[in-house]
Amino acid sequence: MDCTYVKTNLSECNCSYPCSRKGKCCQCVKYHRDGGGLPACFFPDEVEKSHDRSVSKFISTMTG
Repeated sequence: MDCTYVKTNLSECNCSYPCSRKGKCCQCVKYHRDGGGLPACFFPDEVEKSHDRSVSKFISTMTG
């Protein structure tokens, strides 16, 4: 799966983990969805750095 927006995506990607999907949002979302989680861009920077990308962490973060 090719992505024509990698350069733009990289400028907005807050993921602190280096991987081959960085900037390739479609691949990243699929990877995390398949693992039962969410990508870094769904979380504020301070939460993203914990590397807890679970759906429950997302819900607790967004509901306060």
